[in-house]
Amino acid sequence: FKRAHISFEEGMKCVEELLDTQIIEIESPLNFMIKSEFNIDTKKLLFTTPFLRFWFAFISPIYKGIKNKDYTEFFTLFENRKNEFIDFIIEELALDYIEDTFKEDEIKILGKYWNKDVNIHIMAKTKSDKINSNKKVKKEALNNLKDDCKKIGLKADIYVLFAKNGYTNELKSLKSETIRLFSIKSFRHLVK
Repeated sequence: FKRAHISFEEGMKCVEELLDTQIIEIESPLNFMIKSEFNIDTKKLLFTTPFLRFWFAFISPIYKGIKNKDYTEFFTLFENRKNEFIDFIIEELALDYIEDTFKEDEIKILGKYWNKDVNIHIMAKTKSDKINSNKKVKKEALNNLKDDCKKIGLKADIYVLFAKNGYTNELKSLKSETIRLFSIKSFRHLVK
């Protein structure tokens, strides 16, 4: 609220109004799935639509320059943050895809987990109480995901990885019922 030069109380009224009008939503990590205490500082405020996220990430902060037809700062800002913006959209698609994929054992809890040391992009619990977790694919992605789960005391039954550009042959050879690999191509059925 400091940046807007308003008091905490005024800021909270604005947040409540934005929540009521469904412009933003509050996202919390799934602490209860790992029997961890909830920390209020871990909540995130998210814009509910991609357009609003784009506007407030790239347009609003430099509106004056854009209004004056100076787009240099916009292109620099966009170039520096586009991967972060695209990754968030892919995470949202991945959440939808996971929900659609687990029809045989329906998802009853779906979300994310984060703290200062660990960021698991997808956590899900099915009706049969299987716990699934996902982390974006990087080098050693499966091992890192398993390590992160171990750090927070989560015993995952199924590990799910999403990749923008495919997987190494070594990782493909590990694909099984407990290690599922998806790519952007997997999202095709969401748009049909």
